[in-house]
Order: sequence, then structure tokens, then C-alpha cells
Amino acid sequence: MTSTKKTNINMLEGSLLSNIILYTIPIILTSLLQLLFNAADLVIVGRYCGELSVAAVGNCGSITNLIVNLFIGLSVGTGVTVAHALGADKSETVHRLIHTALPTAIVSGLIVTVIGVGFAKTFLQLMNTPDTVLPLSTIYMRIYFAGAVFIMVYNFCASILRAAGDTKSPLIYLSIAGVINVFLNVIFVTLFNMNVAGVALATTISQGISAVLVVRALMRRTDACKLMLSKMRFYKRQLFDILKIGLPAGLQGSLFSISNVIIQSSINSFGDILMSGNAAAANIEGFVYVVLNAFHQSALNFIGRNVGAQKYKRVKKILGVCLVSVVVAGATFSAIAYLLGPTLLSIYIPDSAEAVKWGMVRLTYICIPYFLCGIMDVSTGALRGMGASLVPMIISIIGVCGIRIGWIYTIFQIPQYHTPQCLYFSYTVSWSATFICQMIAFAVIYRRHTKRVENTI
Repeated sequence: MTSTKKTNINMLEGSLLSNIILYTIPIILTSLLQLLFNAADLVIVGRYCGELSVAAVGNCGSITNLIVNLFIGLSVGTGVTVAHALGADKSETVHRLIHTALPTAIVSGLIVTVIGVGFAKTFLQLMNTPDTVLPLSTIYMRIYFAGAVFIMVYNFCASILRAAGDTKSPLIYLSIAGVINVFLNVIFVTLFNMNVAGVALATTISQGISAVLVVRALMRRTDACKLMLSKMRFYKRQLFDILKIGLPAGLQGSLFSISNVIIQSSINSFGDILMSGNAAAANIEGFVYVVLNAFHQSALNFIGRNVGAQKYKRVKKILGVCLVSVVVAGATFSAIAYLLGPTLLSIYIPDSAEAVKWGMVRLTYICIPYFLCGIMDVSTGALRGMGASLVPMIISIIGVCGIRIGWIYTIFQIPQYHTPQCLYFSYTVSWSATFICQMIAFAVIYRRHTKRVENTI
């Protein structure tokens, strides 16, 4: 049986800084490993298949995120509702949430598979994907989406474990699956000459393994989070609670992706060399982003548990600790990524100095100020942890998507500003504006919560 005392972090008592760091480090390591294994896809196809294959895989990122994020948001709803129920010590509610979450994950995955496999080529054509890249991107996307059920099951179950304070188990399971992913990449690409189809198939198989392991972890628990497959069903009230928080989170993620798809389409117009540099730089930035996003998850779950327990004095302290931590971590990792940029980009793209040059342009404009994205994400996590769903979605739609899309159709259209640099600068502007609005919203919602508690005393 899984020992919950050994794996769970106490979110309701003790030192916030040390507990948040202990909780966050496994999330960072999990995400870094996941990206490292994904980077192996690009490195292997870059080494053995050339820059067109790198561009094909990188080109798929924005559209796969667009479709997947809509349903991944439901896992956020699962995590928040489970955290609230655990904080309030409502074991029966936890039981119903968990046994509603898994069938929701399976249905979500099936929907994503149908959409992704059926319309992969259409989506890529709408993104102005060059004819030289389109066939390879289409193959990669279809195989990737065939394993969408595994992606959903893993994310939903990992959200439950993190809400319970366990961030170590997902790290272990992803490490196992990731090693298998890299091994299969090498086999499929170098021995069977499968090109991008090989890395996509390796990814799908490894995701299936991680999904099985995380389900097994929930089945072996001895607390309220124990999963029993025979008890799975859709509990109406719990499904509504998951959707209430999860759907806005999913819509926000998808709308983020829509703005990125539009930006990617604009990048595609500059040709496949810039596309290769952009794809490689974006992958490097991903290593910085997961560090920032880990504090988003920490803020969401710590605040969620303490809101459930009505410990509101700790809520403000949690937000402060997470904001300071994400600035320090963001500035540190961004500096490392930028300084090592030329070397890292050359690993991805060994045959194109021009692509490396364009990759460094992206790192200059997006990676260096990345801490702004971090504080924006933490403030979003804090709002969701408080139980707010529509507010962060609306602010993000206006602050991120609105600014970026508006930027593309106004400033970017001016001839002297029709450059990749101008596109990239829109990220910094959108992060800053959104963070300011999120913090104002947090202050208002926090005051409402504390007044409600005072009125019940």
C-alpha cells in the first residue's frame, strides 16, 4: 500500500517556505524530465532526419496544445475541488470526486482523439504550414492524438495526487515512462527509419505507461483518495463542481493556444529556417516555463487546501511566498538558458547557423523576461485555488489573447514592425498587463471570502 505519510506534504500546518519548496521541487523535476524526453524527440529527428523534421514536430506544438488544453483544464477543476474537500475533511465528497474524475478523463481523451486525428491536416493548413513540412506534421499529429486518452488519464490522476500533497509519485512514474520513451525514439528512428512517426509512436506508448502507473498509485492508497475501478461513475454534483472550475480553465488554456497558433502562423510566413530556430528556442524555453508553472500548481493546491479549511491568513502568505519564489527561480533559469542558448540550439539544429541565430532572437525577447509569465501564472493559480473560475479566464482572455491578437493585426502590420522581434515582444506586454489585473481580482475575492467567514462567526 502507498504510505500517505511518506509522500504527502502538510499544506495546512508548518513552515510555508520549506513545505512549498519540498512540494514544488518534485513538480519541477517531473516537468523537466517530461520536457527532456520531449526534447529527445527533436534532438533525435534533428540529428538523423534533418531540420525539416524538427520544424514539423515543433510546428505541431501550438495546435496540439490548443485542443488538449481545453480538456486538461478539467484536471485543474479536479485538483481544486479535491483540495477543497480534503481541506474541509469531507471524505465522501473526495471519494465521489475521484470516481467521477477518471471516467471524465477517458471521455475527454476519446473526444480529443476524434478531433485531432480527423482534422489534423486541416488545422495545419489553416496555420499556413509550408508544403515542405505539412506531410510530416500531419503524420506526427495523428499518431500523437491517437494516445489522447493516456494524456488525460495521467493529468487527471496526477492532479488528484498533488491535491493530496503527493508530488513525488508522478515524478517516479514519469521517469520510468520517459526512459522508455527515449529508448523507443532511438529504436524507431535509427533502426526502423520511421522519422517523425517514430517519435510520435514512442511518445504515445510512454504516455500509456505513465497513465497505468498513476492509476495504480491511486488504487494502492489507503486514505480518502483511494481509487476503486468498480466504483467509477458520474456523480452529478461532483461533475458539476469539476466543470465549474475546469471548463473556464480549459477555455483559458485553449484561448492562450489560439493566440499562439496565430503567432505561429505569422512565424511560418518567414520560412522554414526561422521555423526551425523558433521551434528549438521554444523547446529550450519550455525548461524555464515548467519551473515557473510548478509554483502555479503549488499556489493553486496550497491555497485550495487552506481555503477548504478556512485558514485565510495562510492564503496571503502562500501567495507572497510563491510570487517571490517564482521571480527568483525565473530570473535564474532564464539567465542560464540564455547564456547557454547558442550551445543548446546547436544541439537541436546542428546543420543551420541561420536557424540558431533566429533561435537566439526568440530567447532574447521571450526567455529573458520570462519571470513575468511566472508571476502571472502564480496569480492565476491563486485565484483558482480560491475557487474563482470565470474571473481568471476573462482577465486572461483580454490580457493575453486580446493583446497578442490585437498586436498581430495592428502593430505587426506596420511595415517597419513586421518582424519576428515585434511578434515576440507582444508576450512581455501581455504578461505584465494580465498580472496586474489578476492581483486586483485576487484582492477583491480574498476580501469577499474573509467577510463571508466573519459573518458566519
